[in-house]
Amino acid sequence: MLQLNYRDSRPIYEQVRDGLRKLIITGVIPAGDKLPSVRSLSSTLAINPNTIQRAYESLEQEGYAYTVAGKGSFAALPSDVNAGRRQELLEKFDVIVQELKYLGVTASELASRVTGGEEEEK
Repeated sequence: MLQLNYRDSRPIYEQVRDGLRKLIITGVIPAGDKLPSVRSLSSTLAINPNTIQRAYESLEQEGYAYTVAGKGSFAALPSDVNAGRRQELLEKFDVIVQELKYLGVTASELASRVTGGEEEEK
């Protein structure tokens, strides 16, 4: 499910958060499904439960998860992800697009990537 890289410079909670976010975005954990409990995930990954809790809180702040008291944490619907996260990602996207254009990637290549086209020029 999740893999941690202890050589990664990012804190463990960020790796857990990013891994869970990816599972939610790709549909491996569908919207509305229960996330693993803090205790079970910390046991599986052999890390402190506070680290898992911090990752869950971060996912909640971004809108990718929500908590129901006494029941646990659940994957949120895409419409629940906050606008701040969307804006943050769009700003990163703009910077990356600028650099790719500087490196000679054409607008049609970028559009093909965005639309999921199979025709990539190499």
